[in-house]
Amino acid sequence: MKRWIVVITVITAAVMELIDTSIVNVGLYQMAGNLGVTIEDISWVITAYAIANVIVIPMTGFLQSYFGRKNYFIASIALFTFASYLCGVADTLPLLVIARFLQGIGGGALLSVSQGLLFDSFPVNQRPIASAVFGMGIVMGPTFGPTLGGMIIDNYHWSWMFYINIPVGIVALILSYLYIDKKPEEYKIDRSKIRIDYLGIVLLAVGVGCLQFVLERGEANDWFEDQSILICTILLFISLTTFIWWELKIDNPVVNLRVLKNRNLAIGSILIFVIGIGLFTSVFMYPLFVQRILGFTASQTGLLLIPGGAVTLLVFPIVGRLISKGVPPRYIATAGYIAFATFCYMMSTFDLNTSTGIFLVALIIRGVGLAMSNVPLINQSISTLTPKEMPMGIAITNMIRQIGGAVGVALVNTYIAQRLPFNAVNLSSHLQPGDMLTQERITTMSQSLISRGINPLDALQLAYGNMNIIIQKQALMLSYLDVFQMATWFFIFTFPLLFLLERKKTDLTVVKAASDSAH
Repeated sequence: MKRWIVVITVITAAVMELIDTSIVNVGLYQMAGNLGVTIEDISWVITAYAIANVIVIPMTGFLQSYFGRKNYFIASIALFTFASYLCGVADTLPLLVIARFLQGIGGGALLSVSQGLLFDSFPVNQRPIASAVFGMGIVMGPTFGPTLGGMIIDNYHWSWMFYINIPVGIVALILSYLYIDKKPEEYKIDRSKIRIDYLGIVLLAVGVGCLQFVLERGEANDWFEDQSILICTILLFISLTTFIWWELKIDNPVVNLRVLKNRNLAIGSILIFVIGIGLFTSVFMYPLFVQRILGFTASQTGLLLIPGGAVTLLVFPIVGRLISKGVPPRYIATAGYIAFATFCYMMSTFDLNTSTGIFLVALIIRGVGLAMSNVPLINQSISTLTPKEMPMGIAITNMIRQIGGAVGVALVNTYIAQRLPFNAVNLSSHLQPGDMLTQERITTMSQSLISRGINPLDALQLAYGNMNIIIQKQALMLSYLDVFQMATWFFIFTFPLLFLLERKKTDLTVVKAASDSAH
């Protein structure tokens, strides 16, 4: 009985964290309107969480050894729950972004620590069952996150997307305290012998934070004409350069970059970075596209994601079985890469008349790509590492994926800001005052307004205003399509790197480690 209480507790904590990575995506449009900010600004709600994850993930092993796994797990749940409350009560964007950053700090530990706690609760011969249960939970979290978010957005205030974490977090906190046992080494931790890489932590935080700020605000602030962008660019260059030098110099770095000397890990990290861009930007772009362009409700947006998530759930164990039977992971990853590129290409061809069924097909292909790319790529990346190097290799791949997502969202916003005026001017150039079709459209709209009791002069002005709105909406749609086209080329250009990965006979330990870290 106690074992299954632990199972429920750790899976609940992990799913809670995973839901929060996706639940806010369907509510960005409403949150931006409620807080009086732009979509570009509200994207910080996503990137702040991702940045915090990037900083914490590689530090998880050190933090567990320093504080003890149980203590660290409980503290992470407590911080995540409190930050969820702060997100709910936030009435300004800066407060919401700070709260989301704190939530990311707490959530960064929940997945990896949950895995260790879960597997320690089962004897070796029953751990495949634990892995299957955990795998189902972590796939269902992102699947139902947008759906749950859509239902909340359509029926309640967006703050309830965060408030629902509070009772769940409190229950998980109590159960963790009562039922999770400490390992023998957790009772007497000699912290005096554990060296803390304070400089590495600070350099990593400053570098990643400045990088994200430059990417997010560069376009809006006219890049290096703005002093804050210039200062942050200098800081990120100095901090990241110093970080790499320092981590390679000291004996106990917070992030052991020496493992990147391994060719598979280095090339795999680039590919995982691309997958991170594709994963996070597609999750970010899809809700905005269907809500702002096609007029879908938040609930419809979330429900459309369920079939794709269900396919991921079905394909995921098949991929694990194929790898365990000796199918080369890079073959499976190649199929996943092609599926992701196909999804991006399909999204780049959609228009206002695209049917819901076509969207479902594209999202199902994305689900297949997600299942077939993550696990095999991580598996191939860490397959040639020594057992001692493997934990850091896994941490680096997770960190790289998160950085790819954060950079991807920032690049998307910048690219849209550049393409929007270009597309608007291009569309406007086809609407000349003397053009017959343009005049017919203006006349038709004017007559419709006059029939509603509006005087002819005001009706004409409103007709021109409506025409401008139509142009701006079409320009925005074209800008979104340009983003998906760019993502397609990104996958195509990096595709050859798959064939540079070294082949090695699959080890079941590696398969399990890759599977656990892929979520």
